[in-house]
Amino acid sequence: MTSLGRLLLVLLVAPLLLGLVGRVKAWMGRRRGAPLLQRYFDLAKLVRKGLVLSKTTTVFFFAGPAFSLSAVIAAFFLVPIAGEKAAIAFPGDFLLLAALLAVGRVATMLAAWDTGSSFEGMGASREGFISSLSEAPFFLSLLAMAVSTKATSLSAMTGGVSGELWSKQGSTLVLLAAVLFLLSLAENARVPFDDPTTHLELTMVHEVMVLDHSGPLLALVEAAVAVKMALFATLLVDLVVPWASLPGAWKAAVFAVGLLLVAVAVGVVESIMARLRLVRVPHLLAGGLVLALAALLLVRS
Repeated sequence: MTSLGRLLLVLLVAPLLLGLVGRVKAWMGRRRGAPLLQRYFDLAKLVRKGLVLSKTTTVFFFAGPAFSLSAVIAAFFLVPIAGEKAAIAFPGDFLLLAALLAVGRVATMLAAWDTGSSFEGMGASREGFISSLSEAPFFLSLLAMAVSTKATSLSAMTGGVSGELWSKQGSTLVLLAAVLFLLSLAENARVPFDDPTTHLELTMVHEVMVLDHSGPLLALVEAAVAVKMALFATLLVDLVVPWASLPGAWKAAVFAVGLLLVAVAVGVVESIMARLRLVRVPHLLAGGLVLALAALLLVRS
């Protein structure tokens, strides 16, 4: 299968990861829970529904969800899948990855502000606050990865992860994996940074930004959430698996198991932890920054 085919396959199964997270939470809470494929049913239902629009909205409200989904999908073209080279790869491509993720985030925030709602404006402000704190750990973790693998492209970084690298830089890779997992929770508005299932406006972050979205626009938002979750899960699996030491026939299976384990880990975290107060969020992200700095120092030593 070509790199483009792998990418399309991952995009297709992205909502399945969120369904798996829900199933893990239901199992740990001893509940029946929603079906594993519920996300696909929800997206199909939203596409068929009509739009309910506020009189204050402009073109930014319509463009926000489309730009958000397009930016995340474009970012996925830069991410290697199952140890294979990304569809688009060049030196320094991780900088473009961060920029595309920022574009998608800003598009969602602009759409929230465009509604004229004070609640949605509050959520957008909180989103900008949390994302600004996660930028430094994200860049430092990728920098540490670049130094440890002596590569400047995400595809080359992934290709440089081997059993030999784990034996020499195992502690560094463990720290980087912890940082990326923490950032995946923050960037995807998951517990303990946000609760995607809450309906209390004063505690919501991402969900409050999309309160006025409906029908196909809400479907675009939900699709972007699923793809972004799959993107960070892919980055995490790319980092911890020694792809260079695996035979080609095993890579796809190991990649699928890796995504499965990330989704299970997210479900477990959301089952055993509560959402943090907003004033505690900087402390947790500061801990991620410290771990990223420690990983970078361990590489240099």
